[in-house]
Amino acid sequence: MSTAPPAPAPPDGRPAPAEQPAPRRSAWASLRPLVLRLHFYAGVLIAPFLLVAAVTGLLYAASYTAERIVYADELRVPVGDRELPVERQVAAAREAHPRGKVTAVRPSPEDGATTRVLLSGVPGVAEDRTLAVFVNPYTGEVRGAEEQYGSSGALPLRTWISGLHKDLHLGETGRLYSELAASWLWVIAGGGLVLWFGRRRARRRVRGTAGRRRLLSLHGTVGAWAAAGLFFLSATGLTWSAYAGQSISDLRQALGQTTPTVSTSGAGAGAGEHAGHGGGSAGAGTAGGADGAGGVAGTGGGGGAAGAGDIGLDAVLKAARAEGLSDPVEIVPPADPAAPSPAYVVKQIQRSWPEKQDSAAVDARTGQVVDVLRFDDYPVLAKLTRWGIDAHAGTLFGLANQIALAVLALALVLLVVWGYRMWWLRGRTGAFGRPLPRGAWQHVPAYVLVPLMAAVAVLGYFVPLLGIPLAAFLAVDVVLGEIAHRRGRRSYPPLPGR
Repeated sequence: MSTAPPAPAPPDGRPAPAEQPAPRRSAWASLRPLVLRLHFYAGVLIAPFLLVAAVTGLLYAASYTAERIVYADELRVPVGDRELPVERQVAAAREAHPRGKVTAVRPSPEDGATTRVLLSGVPGVAEDRTLAVFVNPYTGEVRGAEEQYGSSGALPLRTWISGLHKDLHLGETGRLYSELAASWLWVIAGGGLVLWFGRRRARRRVRGTAGRRRLLSLHGTVGAWAAAGLFFLSATGLTWSAYAGQSISDLRQALGQTTPTVSTSGAGAGAGEHAGHGGGSAGAGTAGGADGAGGVAGTGGGGGAAGAGDIGLDAVLKAARAEGLSDPVEIVPPADPAAPSPAYVVKQIQRSWPEKQDSAAVDARTGQVVDVLRFDDYPVLAKLTRWGIDAHAGTLFGLANQIALAVLALALVLLVVWGYRMWWLRGRTGAFGRPLPRGAWQHVPAYVLVPLMAAVAVLGYFVPLLGIPLAAFLAVDVVLGEIAHRRGRRSYPPLPGR
């Protein structure tokens, strides 16, 4: 039996150094292929939903300006010398539209703006909407009437675009598309951001590159700059979703961070929180929680008689002004004028910065303010939710907010298009859209993989449209890997270099 000859000694007579073990690969080097594979497949499969959300979101950001142009005759009038009492303006609206019940009144918030009288139960108007009658506050002329949706006062054009963005006008089934997009947007953006920072600085350059490498640099650079905004859109979008949104609501309730409501008689009923697009009708959240219940004294309920001793809208508004509730405001009449202690709710409705969200309950018979709720007294999470919703809807910072949303939407469109283009170029030398190698997860150390899987499982429980597709993807990936193994074709190539 022969043996291998000993290694020759170095010329200086010292013993040959022992063979050193291969350096241990870092956790990031092991995790990077898994992040890359997840980013690639999630991008390919979820990108169509993101593209639709981005395009419809871009349209929604522009809808505020379009609304002011399309409905200019209803929204604006020449400035007059003196405004008529609110009750006379409501009477003019009721004379032109006697059917239905008055659920709220939005007095003219500024010079040249019309007053809105909101009616529910009008034939031909959907239950979740109201008919907004626009009245010239100086002359009492009715300028027109349009359906209104949500607490932001969306008129038909913006309402239609809002529905397209929210559910593609497919109802509850369509909401799954937007929740899927919101659930995965932060994952895709986060994975791309990690990969971008993990690349060598020299490989991030855009100048001096061409072809797929240039697209990769553009994709990574734009994605890195837009990442914070995409995270924000994902988080705030989930608050509107059906399943993850319910989890968020349950968490806030468990922490005692729900939005408080003004009390009309110490019972805790009052104005609630609405989303900027997709919220309830403007009359929602009134006393007793009834949407569209009751009517303004002397005008509501189809023009029925006023409740005994009702002080009227102008006195109610004066009492609210004394508590510091400045324009714009909405006056919601008592749900039951015949109740022992009926009360109006006056609430500020300014969603632009600084927000005005104070509300007050005024006794309908005595004019006494029975409760005041200040926005400053909201719990922290209630404030953050309000700000997040309004920023997502484009109202928090007005036109600047809408421009920022439009830029983010355009960036997301470019990222999707560039991503698909890179997929195409990657397969030009072989099969179209050549996928990344399977089995990257096997290279991740257990001390990283186990906590990661536990975190994903918990997250998937609370965000089901992230967890279910991810579980399905992993199951299909494992099955395909086993099929390839049984056919003798499975091989896990070495990890790609950084």
